[in-house]
Amino acid sequence: MDRRRAREFEAFAAGAGGRLLHVAALLTGEPLDAAPRAQRLLIAALARTYADWDRLRGEDPYDRTRQDLALRFARTAWHPHRRRPTAGVLARLGPQERVVLVLRLYEGVAEEQTAALIGLPVERVHTICARAIRTMRQKPVLRPSVGARAVGSLGAGAGPGAVQPRVQPREARP
Repeated sequence: MDRRRAREFEAFAAGAGGRLLHVAALLTGEPLDAAPRAQRLLIAALARTYADWDRLRGEDPYDRTRQDLALRFARTAWHPHRRRPTAGVLARLGPQERVVLVLRLYEGVAEEQTAALIGLPVERVHTICARAIRTMRQKPVLRPSVGARAVGSLGAGAGPGAVQPRVQPREARP
């Protein structure tokens, strides 16, 4: 019986592990090729699923693992003193927005299920998702690179009240 359980779980982890790691990497903001926090989250969630394997009774193990993964991330990320800087596609989003966006759009979880999963009202999940989508649609603010010379030093329009662009325009190439 233990061997059967182990084989079933191994098959599940082999089939779903890659996608679950991608979910974890989106949540943590780490690149897939170097995602230690995402890997730790996934290992803990898979360990919990394995421990509960016999009690799943027809419940989808992927849903259970994804739920545990999202809750583990939420518990650590929603505390301001525990937040870590993130990178990647979703770096402009806060942890709550990231969880909602990943569950709703990447994983296709319904608003009601997402709300129940993270303990928020459905209306709040809808609002957070809409705000996250607006944020992602905005163009990122370009910062001047280190060592870039200021446009004002070129002379044109460089007065005390002139508005200076943030990034030096590219020079025309032949």
